Amino acid sequence: MSLPADRARNGAGGPRGSNLRGVRAHNERLVLSLLRSRGEMSKADLTRLTGLSAQTVSVIMRALEEDGLICRGQPLRGRIGQPSVPLGLARDGAFSLGLKVGQRSLDLVLVDFLGGIRTRVTERHRYPTPDTVVRFAVSAIADILSQLGADERARIAGLGIAMPFHIWHWWRTLGVPEEALLDWRGRDIGVEIGAATSLPVQVQNDGTAACGAELLFGYGHGPRDFLYFHLGYFIGGGIVLNGSLVPGRTGNAGAIGSMLVPDGWGGQTVLLDIASLSVLERMLGEAGEAAERLWDTPSEWHFPMPLVEAWADAAGRAIAAAAAAAVAVYDFEACLVDGWMPIPVRSLLVERVRAHLAAIPASGIDLPLIEAGSIGAHARSLGAASLPLSARFCSICRPSPRPAPAEAPSTLPSAFPEAVDPRTKAGGACAPFVAGLASD
Repeated sequence: MSLPADRARNGAGGPRGSNLRGVRAHNERLVLSLLRSRGEMSKADLTRLTGLSAQTVSVIMRALEEDGLICRGQPLRGRIGQPSVPLGLARDGAFSLGLKVGQRSLDLVLVDFLGGIRTRVTERHRYPTPDTVVRFAVSAIADILSQLGADERARIAGLGIAMPFHIWHWWRTLGVPEEALLDWRGRDIGVEIGAATSLPVQVQNDGTAACGAELLFGYGHGPRDFLYFHLGYFIGGGIVLNGSLVPGRTGNAGAIGSMLVPDGWGGQTVLLDIASLSVLERMLGEAGEAAERLWDTPSEWHFPMPLVEAWADAAGRAIAAAAAAAVAVYDFEACLVDGWMPIPVRSLLVERVRAHLAAIPASGIDLPLIEAGSIGAHARSLGAASLPLSARFCSICRPSPRPAPAEAPSTLPSAFPEAVDPRTKAGGACAPFVAGLASD
């Protein structure tokens, strides 16, 4: 069985038919979003949370089950009446490919509907070029697809690419000639890989993509508004407001690496010059350590702990300064910190950020909570893979491209966008987006 075509695109008919199909597609994505964030739920619970009629919810659940996107759980016994049968997302309901373009490595993953990594292919390099990225991606995708059955291949939603924007700006930091990265100015690897593989492709800034992975595959009950810090070769980030990922006007929102912070010597520098793993790589090399091993595996490092602690303290001080500056602009509830590092090192870094943030004067602002992210080292790869899944099946991780109606209904808790009842065709913030799908 293949993935269902977007119901907003199917069928013939006039505007009324298109609007009803768009309403149904929106409500299906809303139900899938609720199941993703809250786990298995009964039809009664979904009816209560969405404000839709029981009949509408039954029709939606039946269609999603027939499409293989949801499955039945174990009956809940011990209550009055017939046992309730919860429904949840089907792990094999859909798949997605994610490509991370890093400054030191390439990573391609195949993930299932719940975000589990099924296959992973990695290649290290000194620096990325469009030719090497396209070659790697096309070859790795072909290899992965050859290992799947026809039904699994038909359920692949697409390819997401997470990559730094303006790669050609970083030649000095990478220690390569300027001309080595100039090809990036005139190349669109998303178009090239899409043409070679016939897959729909979406491209997003790597920090924003990692933040999207936290939102889609993370714990599900985190803060509604948070600033996200991800430490890779460079530090990057993302923004979540009211439970939705905010990519910004150019897709580069959350470019926290460019924020000015104290350099520890009475001056200022950009955050990425202190709180990036490229800094730790340089420190390791200067200490005579095999710095390239930093990129072998994020699960464990075998480096002198005093050196790692010194880096974490400096990085923590700089991240704390950036966090304090950010909440002066928008009162984020929390800042999440994650990256390519062992969990104990991430815990150390979070502790240092908290300690330095507590020492910053906070007159007139409320300092944010500092918490560890829940995805870990592969957040950028998972974030890339989340792009096709989020675009096709999710309502909570994608902001509406236009303002919500002034008189939006409020039948749902604030954690979720409003449902659309096909009897009234009234909708909330996501309704303009869904209606626009038919003309994409």
